[in-house]
Amino acid sequence: MERDIEPGPGTLDTDSVLVRNLRPSDLDAVVKIDERILGRSRRRYFEIKLREALAVGAMKISLAAEDEGVLAGFLLGSLYYGEFGQPEPSAVLDTIGVDPARRGQKIGKALVRQLVMNLRALGIHSVRTEVAWDNFGLLAFLARQDFVPAHRLCLEMDLDRNSRR
Repeated sequence: MERDIEPGPGTLDTDSVLVRNLRPSDLDAVVKIDERILGRSRRRYFEIKLREALAVGAMKISLAAEDEGVLAGFLLGSLYYGEFGQPEPSAVLDTIGVDPARRGQKIGKALVRQLVMNLRALGIHSVRTEVAWDNFGLLAFLARQDFVPAHRLCLEMDLDRNSRR
């Protein structure tokens, strides 16, 4: 249920959401939120992604959002410097998740807003993500956050179908 609270002067509609850096101790809560969204556990995926995102020396851009002291959403991101022919550094939004029981409370918006502020401070000028073409809810959310189709084409090869090569 969307909160229709008008922020006062000098405040944003996401100011009530606490956004912080993701921590190793967030793993279980991240896995639970993701499982509530997808209906299956991806624990191993998140073990690897969190280890990479939180490694010593890694630029930490992955975020967590809390609501009343409980992890309510998360965002995993990566920085890339010149991959896929891009001459400028860019960021990738790998995964975003908001507890379905807390949707409509500006948690996803707060996560993206904080990511954008952090990336701008680092001198990063673009962030990319991929979405399944039929995930209309996520597509609509990302469009509200000013994501637009990229001028790049994502290609895929089905290795099972092309096994005779």
